Parts: sequence; C-alpha cells; structure tokens
Amino acid sequence: MKPKYDFLIVGTGLFGAVSAYLLRQKGYSICLIDKREHIGGNIYTEKVRGINVHKYGAHIFHTSNKQVWQFVNSFVEFNRYTNSPVANYKGKLYNLPFNMNTFYQMWGVKTPAEAMAKIEEQKKEYHIDHPQNLEEQAISLIGKDIYEALIKGYTQKQWGRKCTELPAFIIKRLPVRFTFDNNYFNDKYQGIPEGGYTALIEKMIEGCEVRLGVDYFDQKEALDALAERIIYTGEIDRYFNYQYGHLQYRTVSFETELLEGVDNYQGNAVVNYTDAETPYTRIIEHKHFEMFGSAIAECPDTIISREYSKEWQPGDEPYYPVNDDKNSALYAQYKALADSQTKVIFGGRLAEYKYYDMHKVIERAFEVVEQL
Repeated sequence: MKPKYDFLIVGTGLFGAVSAYLLRQKGYSICLIDKREHIGGNIYTEKVRGINVHKYGAHIFHTSNKQVWQFVNSFVEFNRYTNSPVANYKGKLYNLPFNMNTFYQMWGVKTPAEAMAKIEEQKKEYHIDHPQNLEEQAISLIGKDIYEALIKGYTQKQWGRKCTELPAFIIKRLPVRFTFDNNYFNDKYQGIPEGGYTALIEKMIEGCEVRLGVDYFDQKEALDALAERIIYTGEIDRYFNYQYGHLQYRTVSFETELLEGVDNYQGNAVVNYTDAETPYTRIIEHKHFEMFGSAIAECPDTIISREYSKEWQPGDEPYYPVNDDKNSALYAQYKALADSQTKVIFGGRLAEYKYYDMHKVIERAFEVVEQL
C-alpha cells in the first residue's frame, strides 16, 4: 500500500512541531504522534486556576537570532518576562547571575574595581592557572566565597557528583558581570509566550494529524508504513534497542502545590536553594512568568513547584544528557547507526543526545528541513 503521509514525526515537542510546520508550508502531509496524552513535550504548559503551569520545569525563551524571534512571535505574542533568579543560601538571598548586586550582598563592595580586587584576592590563594574541574573553574571566575555559597551545594545536588568530579566547561555558561544587571541572559530577545507554550505548539501543528497516547515502539512497523519518511525525536539509544547499552541522563521530579488564598508566595518566578542541606534545587512560582504588577494580586491563588534532581534510571524521564567521555563515545556509536538510516531523520535533544536551549532547537529544525 502507498504510504498515507509524506512524514511521520515521532514526538510533538519543539523540534517535532517546528519541523511539522515548516514541512507543511512546503506542501507535505504530516502525522505527529506522541506517547504522552498531550502535545508539547517538556515545554508543555497546563492552565490551572488561570495560571499556566510549566509542567516539566521552567522554560524561558531567549535568543539573539532575529529570524527565530520573529518566527515564534508569528504564532503567539511573547511577553516581556526577564529571567532574574534569586539564590537562597541558608535563608540569605542573593541576586543571580553573578553581578554587582551579588558582590555587594556577599562582600559589601560597591564598585567594579572593589569587586574585581576581592575576587583576585581569593583566586590568588589557590594558584589556579589551568582549571581542571568545575570547582577550580568556579573559584578562578568568582572566588571562594561565592563558589562555596552559591555554586558548590547547588551543583552537587543538580549533578549528583562532587564539583571536583565535574568538567570545568559546565560553569562557563554562567554569566559574571561587573554591572548591576540581574538579567540572566545576554541575548537580545527574551520572553514567555502569552497563554503558555502549549498555545505556541498548537499553532505550529495546525492542519496536521496528531495522535496522542501512542508509543511508537508498540506499533513501529505499522507506523513506519504510514509515511515515506520518519522524523524521530526520542531517545536515540531506545530507537536501536539499546544494543550498545544505555546512555545516561540526569532527571528531575516536581512536587507541585496549589496555595489557595496566597497571591504571591516568593515574589519571583525562580528561587534557587544553593545549600546542600535543602533537598530540592529550586522553587518555581509559575504565575510570575506571565503576571506582572497588579495582575499578580488579581489572581488570588498561586502554584509552586519544588524541583528535585536525581540520577536517571531506565523508565525515568530523561532530561539532561551526561556528556562525559564515556557517554560521548557511546553516543558516537549510536550516531553512526543513525547516519546509516535512509528513511529516518534524528533530531532534537534526545535524538542527538545534546543539551539544547529552545532557540537552538528551532535553528536545528530549520537546518534539517532545509536539507530535506
């Protein structure tokens, strides 16, 4: 029988949805499937009491790519949310990312010169010329005090490993600024889609057939026969039946709570708990992603999520790839298999075993569809 669709897309997350939209614009017929009962993958948002809850953790869109920014805003308008997390270390609050507010809160310094001198003073104690791990890299960037209070405990909870066992490059993603600027990202554009990310995905996949609650591997042969080509966005090792073994991930779980009659729990969307003793890494208060000023009090309730990080086990939801030497070598074996496929295209965070910011997922989907 002739295939019914040009493309079957496995997964309705951002990579799958962007690919579906771009291909449909070129006249192709699309069927999307997802093992979950909802669209959107990990950026899915669910409306509860008028609040769009980020079901799988906080997602803040940011980019300096004007084409990508215009693309997402062509579906839904993005608001002016600016990511300015706060760190709670044993009850004391600090601004993030590391900036003059943080340095003043930590040391009482008021000028960039004073802050730089303090950091240099602490760095000299350790004589670190070539950082070999995350701890050494962090101390060489911002000194011992900030490392001990705001990085060490949080990072070890997040990764389940001592900072001396983690690669130095992880910490290089964190901005360090000698200005009073609490904006976490350096990108030109930033915001949250009004109405949540689910509204964005719905617009992208309009006109496509969508089947939810369908596990691709339960009926792979029949589903493959539906389409000329497959775009697969799931775990690459699962596609090949783990023939070389399991890739490793860190996973997270959430303890979400509705607080009735509380209109403002913590005054910020994200508060990181950086001490080692607090079991969760952060608390997210979802209403602050889309409600500002008087709108916060007009919504009488709030919803918070405590986020816990743990080692991934088979059956858990995979979140963060562990890109160490062992897993990178294992992924290279799976990628060689993927590259040999003629009918299947592998794309996205899980299929490429790569940590992707959302705008990079979109850029990658642009690239893959253009190649097709």
